[in-house]
Amino acid sequence: MTYRLSGDFSRIRLPPAGAPRFAMELWRHTCFEAFVAVEGKPAYHEFNFAPSGEWALYAFSGYRKSAPFSNETMGPDIAVRATDDRLEMDVVVRLALLSVAHARAALRVGLSAVIETDDGLSYWALRHPGERPDFHDARGFALMLEPPERG
Repeated sequence: MTYRLSGDFSRIRLPPAGAPRFAMELWRHTCFEAFVAVEGKPAYHEFNFAPSGEWALYAFSGYRKSAPFSNETMGPDIAVRATDDRLEMDVVVRLALLSVAHARAALRVGLSAVIETDDGLSYWALRHPGERPDFHDARGFALMLEPPERG
């Protein structure tokens, strides 16, 4: 997937580029996120991707209920391109490594971003179903991906 951010970059705070690695609490600064659930299941995974190349992956058995998960082998491929007024981040995630179901089932996906500016954080998503931003709310998993065709 490709995330694109455009605007007045003199006000947007971006983390410095670095080596791709796992890092916690990326959501405290500018980052892009994806929430992925198998259709009809309450469990989901949260991916965070920072323009620095850092990433995080969390598992949940239900709404904000952390589930045990080993993410060391799940590192995505991240490529970042930046100009004076635009940032693009290509991310390749191997969902099949999460489970067989992720490789074969329809998926619900919530795409979101946390943008840090001089004024603080703002929260962006395909859909904010509640009065306040809550990326974990499954009603915000607005993108439906059909299962891959088997051939």
